[in-house]
Formats: sequence, C-alpha cells, structure tokens
Amino acid sequence: MKTFIIFLLLSLTVTTGFAQRYSITGKVIDVADSKSVPNATILLLSVVDSSQVDGIISDFEGNFEIPDVREGEYIFKVQYLGYQNYFRLLQVTNDLNLGTIRLREEATDLSEVTVSARRATGEQRGDTTAFNANAFKTMRDASAQTLIEKLPGVANEDGTLQAQGEAITQILVDGEPFFGGDVKAALQNLPAEVIQSIEIFDQLSEKARLSGFDDGERIKTINIITKPESRKGQFGRVSAGYGTDDRYLVGASVNAFDNDRRITFTGLSNNINITDYTADPNAQNNSRPQNGIIDTHLIGVNFSDKWGDKIKISGSYLFSRRENFGQEKIFREFVTNDNSNQFYDELNEETRINNRHQFDMRFEYDIDERNRIVYIPRFSAQFEDERSSFSGVTSDGTDLINTVENSRTARNESYDLFNRIFYSHKFKKPGRTLSVRARTGNNSDTDRAVRTATNEFFVPEFRTEVINQQINRDRTGFSWETGISLTEALSERSQIELEYEIGNRINDSDQLIFDISSEDPGNVDFMLDTALSNTFDSKFLSQEVELGYQYQGEKVQIQVEGQYQNAKLDNTQGFPIPFELDRVFQSFQPSFRLDYKISQNTNLEFDYDTRTNEPDLRQLQPVVDNTNPTQLYVGNPDLDQAYTNRLRLRFRSNNPKTDESWSLWSQARFTNNAIVNSSFIAQEPTEIQEGIILDPGSQLFQPVNVQGQFDFRSWMSYGVPVDFIKSNLRLSMSSGISKRPTLVNGESGFNNSTRLSPGISISSNISDKIDFNFRTRFSFNNVKNTINPDLDNQFYNQNVRFNFNWIIWEGIVYRMDISHQVNKGLSDGFDNNFTLVNMSVGKKIFRNQRGEISINAYDLFKQNNNIRRNITESFIEDVQTNVLQRYFMLTFTYNIRRFSKGMDMDDYNEMMGSGQPGRRD
Repeated sequence: MKTFIIFLLLSLTVTTGFAQRYSITGKVIDVADSKSVPNATILLLSVVDSSQVDGIISDFEGNFEIPDVREGEYIFKVQYLGYQNYFRLLQVTNDLNLGTIRLREEATDLSEVTVSARRATGEQRGDTTAFNANAFKTMRDASAQTLIEKLPGVANEDGTLQAQGEAITQILVDGEPFFGGDVKAALQNLPAEVIQSIEIFDQLSEKARLSGFDDGERIKTINIITKPESRKGQFGRVSAGYGTDDRYLVGASVNAFDNDRRITFTGLSNNINITDYTADPNAQNNSRPQNGIIDTHLIGVNFSDKWGDKIKISGSYLFSRRENFGQEKIFREFVTNDNSNQFYDELNEETRINNRHQFDMRFEYDIDERNRIVYIPRFSAQFEDERSSFSGVTSDGTDLINTVENSRTARNESYDLFNRIFYSHKFKKPGRTLSVRARTGNNSDTDRAVRTATNEFFVPEFRTEVINQQINRDRTGFSWETGISLTEALSERSQIELEYEIGNRINDSDQLIFDISSEDPGNVDFMLDTALSNTFDSKFLSQEVELGYQYQGEKVQIQVEGQYQNAKLDNTQGFPIPFELDRVFQSFQPSFRLDYKISQNTNLEFDYDTRTNEPDLRQLQPVVDNTNPTQLYVGNPDLDQAYTNRLRLRFRSNNPKTDESWSLWSQARFTNNAIVNSSFIAQEPTEIQEGIILDPGSQLFQPVNVQGQFDFRSWMSYGVPVDFIKSNLRLSMSSGISKRPTLVNGESGFNNSTRLSPGISISSNISDKIDFNFRTRFSFNNVKNTINPDLDNQFYNQNVRFNFNWIIWEGIVYRMDISHQVNKGLSDGFDNNFTLVNMSVGKKIFRNQRGEISINAYDLFKQNNNIRRNITESFIEDVQTNVLQRYFMLTFTYNIRRFSKGMDMDDYNEMMGSGQPGRRD
C-alpha cells in the first residue's frame, strides 16, 4: 500500500505548471458608524464580460482575503444586503492590501428629503440564500424561530422546521455550532433582536470541506449572523408560572457572549408538554400536539471559544428527565390476497420515565496554513423505565378472529460513544491535497422486562393461551472506519480525486426469554424458552475505491465519480441451532453533479447518485419476536443489501429589486432489492419454527427483498412582499408519489399512493408592536392497492393556523394562537375536526419593560386532538393519541438584556438611533 501511494503521488505531479499568484486583502466597514460588516460578498470580475472569476465573504470582523489570484486586471466588487455596491478597478501584479472599504446604505434623494429605501429581504449567493433580519419585523422578545419562520422558503411542517423543502438539521451562530444538533433548542434560546442576517445553505461533509471534493453528503444548515453589538454581553429570559390542575413552569435561558467566547445555560421544569425552554411564550404550539402528557426537567450548557489563532472549540452537555403518559387508539386495515378483510383495533397505555445524558464537542486545530485537524466526539447515556399495556382485537369486520391482552414492565440502559477525526494537508502545489479520516463507534443496550399476556383464538375453535415471561436482551456493537483521499489539479479549473475506504461493523446480540411458573407462591421457576431465545453475531466488512473528476467553471461546476464497493456479511448463530452464513456483495456506484449559475441570484443544481443499504441486526436475526402474540415478527438472515438510484433537482432564485424568491426541489428514488416486511396470514395452525405455532388469523411479518420500489417528492415555493398590508406572501406546493411493493401469503403487489399539498402563508412586516402569521395547508391523498382493491381510498386534511400578537397600549400585550384541523376520509371514529385556541393577556412592567406578568389560556375550548394516518406495505392505519388539554396559568417573565460593559438595552437603542431593536425607519 505504501509503495502504491508513493507511486501515485509521483505520477500525479506530472502536470502543467501554474502562473504566479497573489493575494488580495482588506476590511469592510459601514461608513456611517465605522462598524465592521461581516459576511459581505467580495467578488473579482472579468474586465471583458463582468463574469465572476473568484469570490469570498468577509469574516465576522469584516476582514477578507482572496488567495491564489492570477496576475492581471480585474473589476473588484463588494456587495451586501441594503448597501450600495462598491466597485474598483484592480491591476494585480503583486500582493494587494486594499485597506478599509466603506459601504453606504442604499437611499434615494427626493427634493432634499432623504427617504431610506426598503432593504432587500434577501439574495442568492450561489447555493447560499442570505436574508437581512431587519427586513422582517417581529415582536420585541420574540425568538429566533419566530423570525426564521417568516423567511421565504421556510416552513414548520408537523413540528419539523424545513427550508426549501428539506429538514433543517444544523444551526450555526456566527459560523460556529450551537446546541449540537438540537435545532429547536438552538433557535428557541436565541432572541430575534440580536440577529443581523441569516444564511441558508447545504453544508458539505467534514471530508468534503477538507478535501474540496464534494462527496454528496450535505446538511441543510442555517447560519445566524449576530449583530456586532450583541457579541459582548448577557441576554436571555427567565419564566415562572402556575395554573389550574397544578400545571406549572419554571425555566431560564441565559447567554453570556464575549466575542468568540460564548456560554449558554438552560434550565427547565414543567408539566405542560414543553420539552425545550423557549424565548417565545407560545412556542409549545409550534408543532402539532405532542403525544401524551409530558413532564420535563432539564439542564444544559453550550460553550464555544477560540484559543488563539489556531484552535476553535465548542461543546454542549444536556441532562433531561422526561415522564410521558401516553394513551393511543389504533385501527389497521391489513393487505390480504383474497376477498376477505382483516382489521385490527388496539387501545394501549404506557408510562415511560427517561433519564438522558448527552455530550457533544467539536475541536478544530489549524496547525499551520497547510495542516488541519478536526476532532468530533459524542457520548450519550440513557436509562428508561417502562410500564405499558395494550388490548387488541382482530376481526374480519363481522366475526372475531383473535384477541390479546398484554402488560409489560421494563428497564432499559443504553450507552453510545461516537468519535470522528479528520486530518488534511495542502501541498505547496495548488489543488494537491491529502486527507485522512477515521471513525469509531461503541454502543451497548441492556433490556430487562417482565410481561404477561392472555390471548384468545376463535378459529377454528375457541382456545386461550396465557404467557408469563421474563425477557433479557443484551446487545453490544463496535464499528470502525478509516479512509484516505488524494486530490490533484489537472488544470486551473479541474482536479481529480482518488479515495480508499475500509470499515467494519460488529454486533453481538443475546436474547434469553424465560417462561415463569409460580404454582407455589414461594417457589418461582424460570424455564428457558429455546424457541424464542438465541445468540447472534454479525460482522459487515466493506471496502470502497473511488475515482472522481471535478470541473469548476465561472458558471458551471461538474463532478463525476465512480465507486466500487466490496462488502462481506458474516452472520453466526450460536444458540439454539448453531449455523453460519457468509455473503459477499459487490456493487458499482456512480454519481454525477451539476451546478449551473444562471445569474448572480439564480442557480440550478442537479444530482444523481447511488447508494447501498445493508440490513440491520434485527432484520437479520432469525428469532421470533412475540411482543404481540397475534402479530409475530422474525428476521431473515438471507437478506441482500438494497441498491438505490437517486435523482435530485434544485432551483433557487431571488430578485433583490422586487424581493421575489423562487425555490424548487424534487427527488426521485428507485430501489432494487428493497427491504420490506412480507405478511403471512395463517389459514390453519402453522408451525413457523420448532415449538412456535401460528394460529389461524394470526400474522407473521418477515423482512424480504423485493423489486420495483419507487418514490417521488417535490416542493415549490414562491415568496413576494405585499406592500399594501406590509406583509410577505408565500405560496407553496408539495407532491408525492410512492410505489411500495407488498408480499402477502406469497402473492406480490403494490400499495400505491399519491399526495398533493398546496399551501399559502402571510406573515406581517408591520412593526414590532403588531405581528401576525396566517398559514393554511391542504393535503389530498389517494391510495390504491393492486392485491386488494377494497383498500383503495381517498383522504383529505387541512390545517389552518393564525398567530396574532399586539402591544395594545402602555405595555399591555395580547397574544392569540388558533389552529384548526379538518380530517376527511379516515376510519370511523377518526374524522375528528378540532379547533385549538390559545391566548394570553400580559402587562409589561419595570421602567425598561423587561418584565411581564400575563394570564395564559391553553386549549380554551377543550378541543385539542392528535390524529394521523400511516401507510405501509402491509397495512393502512389511523392513530389517535391523548394530548394536553385546557388549563389556565399566571406567568411572570423577565428578559435579560445587557450589551457591552455598562450598556443596557436603552443605551443600545439610543446608540443605534431607533426606537426599538429590529425596527428600521
């Protein structure tokens, strides 16, 4: 291997030499107050046709450096939202320091009266969409989430914050991680008034950022740029409240920022279903109602700092204790392969007490300008106690087939440790890099449970079965992976990459189930049930070799890659029947990416890639799971890995002059050897394994490989300001088509579904005293089954939501949140329409009005509900869960605002020359 790498490096060095290159440096500031302008766009343009030659953005102090600039003449351009563009002609013959560049705000003079132009809401910078926070008005003391939900292309879909049709999975503050991967906690612990601008982009993986070669792994990311004045001081919020039915809330979030050093403390205790402390009084309603009644107690800290010029570190620790009491009603209609029908009704109830510790860290060390190390560890420990029970009835719509009564108590402990480390080296020759990475993972799970069940079977004759068991499950896992990649420039605009990767995943699972007999209360016997117990080991060793080519033009970027994968799956069962199974998988995985910059504010991206998905341990393990004795599950050690072809198209456009914005996202996936659950419905007593009988009407589910799985999703959004009501309008449309292969009693077919979901939203942009947000979304769904047409159905739902906040007079605040849900076409008893109304009236107190006393009403009309429909390859189900309903609460809140030494919020407003933060005259 060593000889091969040396030979490769020597052969790649035979390339064309590069012309002499120089650097351009400088600093961007606001001419009015001489404050730095972070994230300004710095461009070098061709003198001939004004096309972009190079570009970069200024750092958080306004500084910038454009390296590797070829000798010649260029147009130098600086642009930033709300400021006049800056132009300058440059002749580059050596390193240039342009000194201080002063930007002026856009304005129009009319008869000696200066009228400030409306700041552009946003602009498109390649694949990054940037927004000016001042262009979106929010109420004073609103959270970052309230502000971000006003942005074009951003929506809260069923509790998940999405941007441009994809879920947001990472929040950065001034380019640094904030609260690990907890998006909701990050946004709710940052007030909107400290935000200067917001960037939405797809962040490349650690490997791609180090090597400069896109590997297709991207994270939908929001980067929040804070105002320079807010980077030194303390801000946050504390709350306390008590209400009817002994409902209570105590919480605090305090941020201490000192430029690069930033610490956030969070604490919360409540029994009103709030799982993350928030700076927004109505944030508990930002998602659909949570399942169950939740008591939450948590404490956390988030930390980030720079140590000198070379080291950056960030981390977070969170401890949470949650108790969830849930009740659920389920109705399933199973796919059958004849004219008969089979239905299942279930009522279940459970109480779970979960204690969780989680620690995340990120360490970056820039050894020098050519060498860099990134280390990312993560650790979590979880302890959960469970008390649950359920009763289920299976019928053909007229006669009973079987019933089950089940109760369970359990204790679970799990530990996870995950480490990633990256090293990159840039050679003196531009474009030549070496990157090495390694990953390790350790996990263990221990389950101890006792359950009892009484099962009744009605066909062919009545029979009763009683189960009393102790269940011991122990699982351990260790995985490792390492890889090396080399890049080499072929020309100014193109380079190649050669990569090798090897990794192994090792899992050990032991399941021992004991039958408990206690005819004599003083003498309890435990007998091992060999039919339900087993010990199982699984190893998955994979090796990959990849060759890629990348071209970066002024408007077009192209990347083509081909990857060969060789994987070996080794399964060993030691008990009850020893056996070994070895499988070898070989696959070729091509990929293609095209990024076309149509204009400065419009771009188009197209991706095609392939990937494999190997079966997990539960899918491989040939042991019967009788959690529900009438619906058994058993793994399949003969499974192949799935192979998926994915095509994705994204279009983004923003017009800074009119503030119109377009976003389009679509994706299609075709999967061969897809892993789905087959269903076997017994017509007569059937022995599925030695000692395990499947009674008539009962079902056995087993994962199998099938062909023909397909799904297509698309999303479109159009946003435009509506000036006559000082608001922003957004129209959206999403659609989906899925083709799910099914296998029932050996007969194959498809469960096909289509969905069309238009939506509209209007968010106010009036002032910091009045704020409203109206949005509605319709969803039309059509389901067809090729095996059993009786399952064909159509269903419809609509959600309307209206938020209204108003500072009426002398600090009196009124807030209202209305959500109306309409469901049509679901199973009998599930078409429950409801209106959830929350409101509060408060009074700002203290001279600076940082405090507030309010009376809050939640679910005023006591109609809160939670219903959803799920479609699988084996059944269609409707689910209704218990939710928190009406209560009233008296609450006191206090907002902490202290920026810079000796500067409070009033001083800050006076310095900024505006009456309130976030307002622009």
